[in-house]
Amino acid sequence: MATGSKVFYAIGTFLALMAVFYMISTAWIGEDAYLYGLEWVGGVGLVLATALCFMLAVYLDITERRMDVVPEDWEEAEVEDGAGVLGFFSPSSIWPFAMSGAVMFLGLGIAFWQLWLVVFGAVFLVWTTTQLNLQYGIPREKH
Repeated sequence: MATGSKVFYAIGTFLALMAVFYMISTAWIGEDAYLYGLEWVGGVGLVLATALCFMLAVYLDITERRMDVVPEDWEEAEVEDGAGVLGFFSPSSIWPFAMSGAVMFLGLGIAFWQLWLVVFGAVFLVWTTTQLNLQYGIPREKH
């Protein structure tokens, strides 16, 4: 079992214990427990957070078993052992900035409940995401 899955198993176990403690303390120990009973919002939130942590832990456990040993799991690993190609990042693309602007318009529309701004932000986000995905698929002369 590698480091990532161990971390999420530990967090999930902690959240499970806290969910049990929270439900017991709000259902029987709290000062208003005899009137209201279990406080459902916090209990459900803790249970769902526990489930999310365990799902991530199982996913990481399965994927880390299929991989070779990564430098993070070596005892004698150096910084240079983790070096390599991380991926291709476009140095001069405007589309990530345009996408963040679209998300800003969409968020403002949702926050102030302006449906025209939500529609504008959603259409702008779809358009900028399409342009980001197609920027290297279109020949240079057609830009």
